[in-house]
Amino acid sequence: MKDFQYQALPMRVTFGTGSLKSLPDEVRRLGLRRVLVLSTSFQEDLAREVSDQLGELSAGVHPEAQMHVPVESAHRARDVAKAAGADGYVAVGGGSTTGLGKAIALEFGAPIIAVPTTYAGSEMTPIWGLTAEGEKKTGRDPKVLPTSVIYDPELTLTLPVGMSVTSGFNAIAHAVEALYAPDGSPIISLMAEEGTRALVKALPKIAENPADIEARSDALYGAWLCGATLGATTMSLHHKLCHTLGGTFNLPHAETHTVVLPYALAYNSAHAPEAIAALQRATGAQEPASYLRQLSLDLGAPASLRELGLTDIDVETVVEQATRNPYANPRAVTGDGIRALLTAALNGETV
Repeated sequence: MKDFQYQALPMRVTFGTGSLKSLPDEVRRLGLRRVLVLSTSFQEDLAREVSDQLGELSAGVHPEAQMHVPVESAHRARDVAKAAGADGYVAVGGGSTTGLGKAIALEFGAPIIAVPTTYAGSEMTPIWGLTAEGEKKTGRDPKVLPTSVIYDPELTLTLPVGMSVTSGFNAIAHAVEALYAPDGSPIISLMAEEGTRALVKALPKIAENPADIEARSDALYGAWLCGATLGATTMSLHHKLCHTLGGTFNLPHAETHTVVLPYALAYNSAHAPEAIAALQRATGAQEPASYLRQLSLDLGAPASLRELGLTDIDVETVVEQATRNPYANPRAVTGDGIRALLTAALNGETV
């Protein structure tokens, strides 16, 4: 066994159907007095229900989280938080809402309680992201890691099937990259393999019956594990491409991860044999990249980047950004290689 280092992230996780009811006690346990409830406009009704549940512990609702966390949105939220006298935040939703909470915490350092309603996994990481002037920048800072996470599968029952599928593949992408990360470990690999296994089994059941609470629970469990692997390892080519596609071209986050995943995995497959072996065990497929591509299509996910709004003339911009200061990757990142990868993903070619 190779030498490795592993550092557990300091957070408290509450998992279970109906666990949202523990939120007021969790706020008090952290010694908080007024928490601002964050959400997207789409989930404002749920955020207000959460605020009502908190009663006097709530400093109000800020339903303005946006995809890729535009810096202007983060500044507005910081002003609202300061004016409300908030000493903490409850992020209700997916990666956009958790990302907004992190952007505020990056400046003020106040605790975040994450209440995920998707399978994004952002709640398990100390990674923040902000988009400014058409470019998404990311970083790591322990003060943006949520202090507590409440996983209640009931909150995912209203997540539409299409969003459930792409959100799940977004989570799988975290695990795939963790399996060949330069700072990975046997512990992370176990989590990544198990998280992938849970999701590839749960997502077809959700597509067949969105009200299947057992499948919803399994998917949320898988997303937790996949998110934790992202928080503990270095990101690679897949995330570099998706950050560029999202920050520069505003492509939808989860859908972009879903489309890019099999192509990025195929690009690296010959250079990451241990990762492939783990994915073979998790999926039961000899060719994990092809399997993930076909599964996403079978479940109704987008088939190409062109469907998401990318065009032929955009490819060179992505190539330039992806090869400038590239993330660590098992296979060398070259202009020709990335151009071929992106062209295949643009056109939805067979992996």
